[in-house]
Amino acid sequence: MTGSEASPSFRLAYVPGATPAKWVRIWNERLPDVPLHLVSAPAAEAPGMLRRGEADAGLVRLPMDRTGLHAIPLYTETTVVVIPKDHLVAAVDEVSIADLADDVVFHPLDDTLDWEHPPGRPAIERPATTADAIELVAAGVGLLLVPQSLARLHHRRDLTYRPVTDAPQSRVALSWIEDETTDLVEEFIGIVRGRTVNSSRGRRPAPAQSKEKRPEVGGSRGKGATGKTASGRAAGGRTAGRSARSGSGAAGRGGGSGKSGGSGRTQAARRGKPRRRS
Repeated sequence: MTGSEASPSFRLAYVPGATPAKWVRIWNERLPDVPLHLVSAPAAEAPGMLRRGEADAGLVRLPMDRTGLHAIPLYTETTVVVIPKDHLVAAVDEVSIADLADDVVFHPLDDTLDWEHPPGRPAIERPATTADAIELVAAGVGLLLVPQSLARLHHRRDLTYRPVTDAPQSRVALSWIEDETTDLVEEFIGIVRGRTVNSSRGRRPAPAQSKEKRPEVGGSRGKGATGKTASGRAAGGRTAGRSARSGSGAAGRGGGSGKSGGSGRTQAARRGKPRRRS
């Protein structure tokens, strides 16, 4: 089988914390003959994967280098601070960056937040990954600020997290290569934007069939084959009935045609009356 004859498929890259399950389910319902393959991608590497054609589209984190890529922001995540359960911050509902000024705050190399000035006291060295930073937080060495989905992804029973009110936030976006907006990419755009199956671009609802007009009955609107109205036919019928009754009465009184007169003489002869001579 050649490449042009191969069945189509769709490759979707996604970064840690992104949850494409709902959109994948809708895809499978609408396009059961087009498999959707999920490709896990570190946040820093996802744009490069798209440019190299290793995925047709991707759920990425903003900000990122958007050179040669389209990006549709989908949602913004709350930033939280990950802390040990016995930390003082665990006693409050939310904190500000100023509240963390005396704590060591890790800034891993794969950090997805766009910091102008990282909060807290810097660590001796930056952890390589967010997962490594989580391990250090569990060891009581410092704290970590991440999008809430990453805190849930790396959940541990000995850790918790609290929202940070004034921290930068991470946005999740759908991205793909410029000038390669294929029909399948359009389908996925429609799904993530919540379009119904009939409103998705490239899919038009079937035209509604017009109802056959039925002739109206009664009143001045009901016309027969000759164009006369129903009321006109009714009026004609009443006129004809009156004429027929009038003619019958005249015949009984002996008026009318000669045939009627002859009939009267025959009846007189039958009763034995003599006929007059002229």
